[in-house]
Amino acid sequence: MSRDQLVGAILLVASIAVILAYAWLVFLTPWSQLVVQITLFLAVAGVFGILAWIGYTLATTPPPKPIEEIEKEIEEELKKLEQEQKQESQQ
Repeated sequence: MSRDQLVGAILLVASIAVILAYAWLVFLTPWSQLVVQITLFLAVAGVFGILAWIGYTLATTPPPKPIEEIEKEIEEELKKLEQEQKQESQQ
């Protein structure tokens, strides 16, 4: 068995164990309401945490240059290259 297959088998067994433990906690113990509340809180906090991270990234990232400015820079570079080629061909 290769290492990847071993890791896959461990993940499979661990996932099934967690599913069974969660089902037992939710359906067969007096802590079911607390377990569901914690689960829902973590899910909502995770989703809104990701949204907050996206918002922070959007708010702190500088805007890109306008296309016109980029086109001008490219034209200037092309002119410089053409001038250099002319100078080299004259020599």
